[in-house]
Amino acid sequence: MGLTVLMNSGPWLAVPPPGYGGIENVVATLVPELRRLGVRVVLASVHSSALAVDELVSIFPDGQFAHLQRPYNQVSGIAQAHQHGVVRRLRERDDIDLVHDHLEAVGLATLAAMGPDAPPVLHTLHWDLAKHPELYGTIDGGDRVRVNGVSASQLARAPRRLREHSVGHVHLATPLATGADRRAPVRKGDHSVILGRVTPGKGQDVGARLAQRAGFPLILAGPVGPYHRPADLAAAGNEALQNPDVRFWYDEVAPHVDGELVRWIGTVAGRERDDLVATARATLFPLRWEEPGGTAVVESLALGTPVVATTRGCLPELIEHGRTGLLTGTEDDLADLVLAADLLDEAECRREAARRFTPAVMAQGYVELYDRVRQSALTPAGPTPST
Repeated sequence: MGLTVLMNSGPWLAVPPPGYGGIENVVATLVPELRRLGVRVVLASVHSSALAVDELVSIFPDGQFAHLQRPYNQVSGIAQAHQHGVVRRLRERDDIDLVHDHLEAVGLATLAAMGPDAPPVLHTLHWDLAKHPELYGTIDGGDRVRVNGVSASQLARAPRRLREHSVGHVHLATPLATGADRRAPVRKGDHSVILGRVTPGKGQDVGARLAQRAGFPLILAGPVGPYHRPADLAAAGNEALQNPDVRFWYDEVAPHVDGELVRWIGTVAGRERDDLVATARATLFPLRWEEPGGTAVVESLALGTPVVATTRGCLPELIEHGRTGLLTGTEDDLADLVLAADLLDEAECRREAARRFTPAVMAQGYVELYDRVRQSALTPAGPTPST
């Protein structure tokens, strides 16, 4: 294609991440497909990133995620130092055709402030857009800086000013979806699983409480704050309580975790994670927030495991009720739906993943957005209408 893209992943985790890492996993999924299409990729991440790229820009030797929820005066320079390195690279050589930015708030604000001589920018919104109202309500990237969502529902809830900068949405993808329709079925166990960082928005406390009430086995898989294993959290002692996710764990989730019916196993990755999900009767998403993207949702479908979830955020876009999952607006209904998930056909889940959520589908969507952003920068015509 003759296109050079600076892919800004941020300073928090390596790419690919060592286990949990939502944005970093998205970047690790997207970049190989872009390079297969002939795009030259300059990755801005940390030095320990192992993803094959054409050039790596890094300020920090390793991911800074463990510092993320410390007091502001201890961490305020991390994202800025990384972004300063990105800006310095853009000014050193005039070879970047487009910046694809994934760094929350700091990335968008810095790149929008660079002025008309900087490259066009596509800033992907991975998070809850109710955050940062002063930024998102006043952002002005002119014709050079555009944003995209990871679902239509996410953009529908965005502030008007942000929607005016939008060029649409691209659903997330997983390498597991490639050839998923040809994958042999896996024998299911009786457990269900909740994947992801333990946090109030993901509702692990709801799932654990319902599992105890209804008597179905539940496995919680994901980090608590920066602690990836139960032993790490136990060893941290009272110091860990500075982290709000750790306090949520101890106050709301741990009382329902008995190590038998409900277990927390920490972060799992690779084959261990895939086997855990593929053998589950259902993947449970008892969401309390408007989930913007749902990487774990599409991974579950690709592994042939139906999704049971509350109808929040992007879930109705990703799941067809009664075919690839079961959705409800009421938390207390989730337990009955978990028990009913055995009636769904795991082959339907895999077919849907192979059709909609492969890296190739996502990469093609982004190539089309890159073209729209570059055309907008070349032919200014006011803000792009929201889609």
